[in-house]
Parts: sequence; structure tokens; C-alpha cells
Amino acid sequence: MICNLVEKLYNRNMNERIQAKLKTLTTKPGVYVMRDKKGEIIYIGKAKNLKNRVSQYFHSSPKPSKVQAMVKAIDDFDYFIAISELDALALESNLIHKHQPFYNILLKDGKMFPYIKIDMRDDFPRLEIVRKVKKDDGAKYFGPYIAGIDPREILKTISFAFKIRTCKSKITTTPAKRECLNYSLGLCLAPCTCRVGKEEYAEEIKKVIRFLNGNDDEIEEILQKKMETASNLENFERAIELRECLKMISKLKQRVVANLPKDVDKDIFAYHTDGLNGVITVVVVRGGKILGVANFVQSDAELEESETLFNFISQYYQTTLTPDEIIVSHAINEQLLKDFLSKSLKIISNPHAINLRLLNMAKENAVEYLTKHLEKEKLAYSSGLGAVKQLQDKLGLKELPLRMECYDISHIGGSNKVASMVVFENGKANKKQYRKFKIKTVEGNNDFECLKEALSRRLQRLADKNGESFSEKPNLIVIDGGKGQLSSCFEILKEFGFENKIEIISLAKRQEEVFTTKTNNPIILKFASAELKLLQRIRDESHRFAITFHRQLRTKNQTSTELENIAGLGKVKIQALLSAFGTTENIRKASVEELCLVKGIHESLAHTIKNSLNSNSEN
Repeated sequence: MICNLVEKLYNRNMNERIQAKLKTLTTKPGVYVMRDKKGEIIYIGKAKNLKNRVSQYFHSSPKPSKVQAMVKAIDDFDYFIAISELDALALESNLIHKHQPFYNILLKDGKMFPYIKIDMRDDFPRLEIVRKVKKDDGAKYFGPYIAGIDPREILKTISFAFKIRTCKSKITTTPAKRECLNYSLGLCLAPCTCRVGKEEYAEEIKKVIRFLNGNDDEIEEILQKKMETASNLENFERAIELRECLKMISKLKQRVVANLPKDVDKDIFAYHTDGLNGVITVVVVRGGKILGVANFVQSDAELEESETLFNFISQYYQTTLTPDEIIVSHAINEQLLKDFLSKSLKIISNPHAINLRLLNMAKENAVEYLTKHLEKEKLAYSSGLGAVKQLQDKLGLKELPLRMECYDISHIGGSNKVASMVVFENGKANKKQYRKFKIKTVEGNNDFECLKEALSRRLQRLADKNGESFSEKPNLIVIDGGKGQLSSCFEILKEFGFENKIEIISLAKRQEEVFTTKTNNPIILKFASAELKLLQRIRDESHRFAITFHRQLRTKNQTSTELENIAGLGKVKIQALLSAFGTTENIRKASVEELCLVKGIHESLAHTIKNSLNSNSEN
């Protein structure tokens, strides 16, 4: 009751504060910044008229679901006045890239698509794959290659057809001593030894550019002749390589768009949303071919769909070269976008004929991708946070088990005893938080005591707030075992005073029974339910992690023991050998000469090592 009253008073004060601030807003263009209760930036937007745009968010008029969600989270806002709408757009773009707010549309994975670059300032240019493009640097860029076409395969095909250098050597007037193997294979004109002049090399580069611009016939004819020649000379390996290159050319031809001029490059943008989630599909057309289709899930909290699309396009071309024209599914502020990107850019918002077909294809892709994305999200929720909530309900847990820890023991006959601590957060494995323990105090084969030691050490670190992973309190501890293991571990919780702060359960493997401290009878979760699968995943992961650590420790101990038994080898030399070769098996396979390359290993000792290890392997 008191909490609700406090929240209502806070919301009322917040609304009054925001309403008062809205009255002071200017009608000039600028950028506005929305913040949550923690003061963190959750959204950045631009406006031609700050007062009108910001006020729209707080009006009672109907809004898309994602905008409503964002408005509920707003606690305060700031704004910056700009000289013009264009300046506001530039400032908005910079701030978004700097702060990456949750409700802005962003290419958040930082992915930049590859291009093929030819630096035309070089007298003898080579081809390279780059992801960062520099405008007005004198180079030609071909791409971007989004999906389905590997630029490395294109470079490989070009190297078989045209005699372009692939080395990074700097070509000077002083010739190199000899040509490389590529010249002997007929794959390079060898400008490094001055066997070709600038003019002849430039002609070869022109052929490459014609191919990259969409002319496939010339390269196809060259490759076909070379394949036939290689086959006649019974060089079947080369013939097979050339055949694969021809397949790649055929694959490119299949991407040709009928009735589309080869000298026009264009991108198509289609936006589809269900009000809460949205997808923007980009179709890239270069040289009359579709180079790829990319889909971007977005959660931009703009009030209008056209603004969302505008925001995406303006950010997309920060890392991508603009084509001759773009086709868009929504009418956008064309003049502002041209001023921001390129005044020569042609924007088509009402396409016809082939352009309309391309836009419809992009729209269909967006609709299909959003459907699949939502299905994937639903599945991820049901197996993650949804399963966590179900687990709390089925087991009657006091807290939502957002952080779960599971422990397991691994050893063979009581030797090399280890324990694992696996952490799941929001129903998903957080491997950065995993920890492992070498059991130090337990003698012999006693899993109960090993588990108690591992848990005691973990809880001590929690009590001391010692360590990034150990300082986080788990909501739920899961033990692999039955009622006995649970009772034993619950006593450890009591010793540290955590019995009322951390809940603990055990999962018995045979019948998958769940034991709790609240009842003597096990809880049987529904077979194949999300909550049972969650417990099984964390139990199996802790088992895997413990076994992996045990094997690593056992292998290391066996290796050290085997090497320690060799006369003349001390800890320093053993470490040097392991650093050089990694494993005992690699040391065994090494020659005497290779062993002598290791610091401290002389020829006589190398022979001793070889004889000892080979003798052990025979035994």
C-alpha cells in the first residue's frame, strides 16, 4: 500500500516536472535525449521543431506499442538546439553511435559488409577485401557483398583469369631479383621485375573492372579456354579449380535482374512492423545483379514509420557507399537525406516496373523474416526467462531464480578431484561466470565431502565479496544428486547464514526427481517441460565442465610425472619443453635436432628424453 502510494506520488511529480519542461521548449530544430530513472539515455531523436516533436510523445493520442513502452520508461529529457535540421541530423547520428540507446535503431553488432578495393593511385594496383570504405580516396570499391557471394571466391576467380599481382610488395623502379611462383604459373605479369609496363598492366585492370561492373562474358570465355587447356595437358587438379570458378560465374549470372541496366547501382529498403517489432530489409543491386539481401531487426521508438526508415538509412550509409539510387517503401524527407548523404542520390518512393518488383521482393523478405524472428524470440523466451518463471512457480521458490548455480564433482578413484560451478542467468549459460575448484582437503573417494568443500569455498568468497563471479549472490543453487546431497549442502548454507537468503534444490538423475528443503517428498516436473529442461541443461553443463577440467588436470599431471621421471629434467626444462611442444606426445614425436632447439636441452639430454619416452610408450 505504502509502496504504491510512493510510486503514485513519484509519477505525479515526474509528470509535473516533464510538463513544466515541455512549456520551455523552443520551436527551433535540434536533438532531444530521453533518460530513464537511472539517468541512462534510452532514446535520441532529432526534430525540425523541438517543441512539437517532444510534446507528441507525452500526448494521450494513440501510439505504437514500442513508443508506449519507451514513454513509460522516460523520467527526464534534455535537448540541444541546432542551426538547421541538417545539423540536428548530424548531431543525432554522432550521439546515437556514441551512446547506443536501447530504443534507437542501430546496427548494434557493428557489422560492416566487405568490399573489393582497387587503389587506382597505385601504378600497379592489386585487389584487396576491405570492410571500411574511404570516400574520395582515389580507390574503386565494388560491393557490398552481403550474403551468398563470397568476395574471396571472386578474388580467386579473378586471379585465375587475369594476371593481377596478389602480393603486398612495393613496386619500385629497382626490379626484384626474381619473379615469384605466380609468374611461373601464368597468374601474374610480374611488375616487380619490370616485365610489364604501366599501360599493359592497366589494360588487365580494366578487364577486372569490367567484370566487377557486371560483364561476365569475357572472364567466362577466358576460364573456359584455360580449363580446356589444363584438361588437355592432363593437369586435372587445375582443371577442377577452373571448373569451380566457372560455377561461381554461373552463380553470379543467376542473380542478374532482367531489364535492369548494368550501369546503375541501387539499394532497396523495405520496412515492415507489427507495432512492437520491426524489420528493415535491404536488397543490394550492383552491375545489374543482386549482390545480397540483409535483414535488420529494429526497435526504434519513432512516432512514424517513415522516420524510422529515414533514421536507418542515414545510419546505414555511415559505413557503406551510397549507390546511384535508392528505392524506399515509405515516403521520407528526400531533400534532407540528399543533403546529408549525397546531392546526386536519386530517391524513389513510388516505384514502377522493375523497381516495383524489387521493392515487393524486399517487402516479402521483411514480412517473412519478422515472422521467423518472432518465432525464434518466442522459443528463446520459453527456454530462457519463461522457463525461469515456470520453475519458480512449480517449485514454490521465494525469488525468481534469475541467477542459478550448479555444482558437480569429477574424479577417477579419488584422484585428481575437481568441482565445477556453472552459472545460468535468465535461463542462459553465462560462461564468463563459470568457476572450477581443485579439491584440497578431501582424502579418498567421497563426493559428499568434495561437494561440501567446493560449496564452502564458494560461500566464503560470497561472504567476503571476493571475486567478480563469487561476489554475486545466486537466487538458486542446484545440486546433482538426491536428498542426501541436498541435506549435506543445506548444512553448509546454514554454517554461513545463507539458509534464508539462498534457496537450494537437488536433481536426482535416475527419475529426474527434484528435492527441496521444504518437503521430504520429491517434486516431479512434467516430462519435456521447459522448467525441467532448464534444470537438465544446467546439470548436464556442470557435469561436462567438471569432466573437462578433470581430464585437463589428469593429462597435465600424467605429462609432468612422465617427464619428471627422466634424469636431467627439472621443472624449468620441463616447462620449456611443454611450452615448445604442448604435449608429451608431441615431445615424443620430435627429432633430436628439434629437441635441441629448446633452451637447456643439449644433444645428450635430447637422446635421453627420446629413449625414455619411447620406452614408456612401448611398455
